Amino acid sequence: MPFNPQEFRANFLGDGARPTLFNVNLTFPAIAASPIAGSRLQFLAKGTSLPSSQLGIAPAYYWGREIKLAGDRRFNEWSIEIYNDEDFSIKNAFEEWSNAINSHTLNVRAAGALNLYGYGTDAQVIQYSKSGIPAKSYTFRSIWPIDVGEIRLEWEAQNQIEIFGVTLAVQEWTSGSTT
Repeated sequence: MPFNPQEFRANFLGDGARPTLFNVNLTFPAIAASPIAGSRLQFLAKGTSLPSSQLGIAPAYYWGREIKLAGDRRFNEWSIEIYNDEDFSIKNAFEEWSNAINSHTLNVRAAGALNLYGYGTDAQVIQYSKSGIPAKSYTFRSIWPIDVGEIRLEWEAQNQIEIFGVTLAVQEWTSGSTT
């Protein structure tokens, strides 16, 4: 029988993972000059995603046929949505970090950000089970902001908290099941 609710239910171990049970851990590099922004981000990160990656195709041709061979891996950018607080500490930290990588006015890099080891950092996103135990975690390596998003201001936005997005370049990621 194609429709069997009991079999469907029996295959839903733990009643399914919940997208609301997550945590983002990010330590800002020294060039961001904000020691508290990272600790606050774990509470004010409104949303993010578990990462994706793409394995490229390296085609080879033989007798008019395309033979698809595994190519190089590409790690996509990673985005975080963040609640903004009135002290702007997290937004300021991301802006300072971005400015140290390439100044808004002089088109130069800060002394502490001369290479990826100076401006890159690691971050982690953890997905929890409903019992509060980490179910899956991903560690992002050598990330840095490529887009510190806008904060929308409007008179009709009553009873709302400001949010902004940050998109980060990712050199690679690992999880408990990948190395």
